[in-house]
Amino acid sequence: MHENVININRVAKVVKGGRRFSFSAIVTVGDGKGKVGVSMGKANEIADAIRKGSEGARAAQMTVPMLGDTIPYKVIGRFGASRVLLKPASPGTGVIAAGGVRAILEAAGVKNILTKQLGSRNPNNVVKATMDGLKQLRTVEQFAAKRGITVAQVFGLDKTTAPVTEEAVAPATPEAPVEQKETQDNE
Repeated sequence: MHENVININRVAKVVKGGRRFSFSAIVTVGDGKGKVGVSMGKANEIADAIRKGSEGARAAQMTVPMLGDTIPYKVIGRFGASRVLLKPASPGTGVIAAGGVRAILEAAGVKNILTKQLGSRNPNNVVKATMDGLKQLRTVEQFAAKRGITVAQVFGLDKTTAPVTEEAVAPATPEAPVEQKETQDNE
C-alpha cells in the first residue's frame, strides 16, 4: 500500500491560558493498481491526525478506470473554486502533476498523465476536485452496458447492426434550386 501525507495544517485555538494547537492531515492511500482513497484526519497530535487520515482513506477507497497505465479520456474535476484537468498521456510521459494531484495519481498507479490545477490552489479543494475527476471516469464496458450494446458495437466492429449509407443520410426530396436575381448596374 502506498501512503502519502499531502498536507498538514496547524490550527490554534486561543483559550484563557494561551493557545491550544491541533493538527489536520490530508492522507492518500492506494495499492498502485487502480485503487485509491483520500481522507482528512484531525487530532491534537500530528501522528494521531495522520493515523486517522490513513484509516479514513483506507475506508473510502475507490477503483480508478485505467487504459494501460493512463486514464481513458480527458476529464475536469471540480470542487469549490478548484478545478483539476486530468488528460491521458502517451507512454514515457510520466506523471506531470504537482502537490496533492501527484500524490493521488501515484497512489492509484497511474504512470502517464498530464494535469493542470485551475482556479483555487487550496490543498483541501484540489484533492477533492482530483477525486471528483477520477469518479467521473468510466470504462468502455460501463458505457456499453449503459447504452445496452456490446463493446464491439461501441467501436463499430460488430456488423450485426445496419450500416449507415449515403442513401440513409441524404434527404428524400431534392431541394428546389434557388433563383438568383440579376443586379442592374446603374451607369
